[in-house]
Amino acid sequence: MEHIHWYPGHIAKAEKKLKEQVNIVDVIIEVLDARIPESSSYPDIERLVKDKPRLILLNKSDLSDTEKTLLWVKYVKEKTKCPVIATSAGDNRDLSKILNKVTELGQPKIIKLVQKGLLPRPVRTMVVGMPNVGKSSIINKLIKKSKTKTGAKAGVTRDQQWVRINPKIDLLDTPGIIPLKQEDQKKAYKLAFVDSIGENAYDVEAVARIFIKDVEDLYPDYIRNYYKLENEDVTIENIALKRNWIVQGGRPDTKRCSQNILNDFRSGRLGKLTLDKNE
Repeated sequence: MEHIHWYPGHIAKAEKKLKEQVNIVDVIIEVLDARIPESSSYPDIERLVKDKPRLILLNKSDLSDTEKTLLWVKYVKEKTKCPVIATSAGDNRDLSKILNKVTELGQPKIIKLVQKGLLPRPVRTMVVGMPNVGKSSIINKLIKKSKTKTGAKAGVTRDQQWVRINPKIDLLDTPGIIPLKQEDQKKAYKLAFVDSIGENAYDVEAVARIFIKDVEDLYPDYIRNYYKLENEDVTIENIALKRNWIVQGGRPDTKRCSQNILNDFRSGRLGKLTLDKNE
């Protein structure tokens, strides 16, 4: 397995910024990718968010295996003791469910403020997660009908703005990016599958080959059927030949084919797949 070299610069700086953001909110909305719920989670999340109540969203559930997503919701809920909701950025049917849960999780904090003689205020929340799990899309979904900027709060840097979602919730309009030290190469490859790691960090063909193997293990003959391979082995070369992606000398264009296979998955054209196992 070719090594994925991805270690974002300024990890300490990124963590410091995230902790500053966490300090000024009451509730954390953590976003995972429903296609890889475990691989897109941060094993050290409790250290970063401290004792803040957390709502976990399995985002892009419109692209994941529906039955497996239900199992993952149950598994993550049991493992983290946090409420979990499967969602997708383009579907607003669960919006009230998300907002109600944020309000509920933030109530103990508001009650404490009132007990200290302070006036009740909206629950303050923010969206955090790994790169490209859909944090900005979730923020846009939450503020779609409410774009009332409420300005800076005390102790918050000027570039951090709040949006009044409804009378009970203020949302920090910048996502909290969880910096990733990727020591687990299996997880790194899955993050590459969903485009959470910049392409400069890996070889596209190497990632596509691992992707094919993983899909074949979980969904036998799925790729064969999608790319209409008959008796040929399920390989990048044979898919390229089938699609007539040829380079000079009649050789299969494996680079173009690899990129297309990953794009077919990322866009959902390949179908609804979940590539983490929770057995």
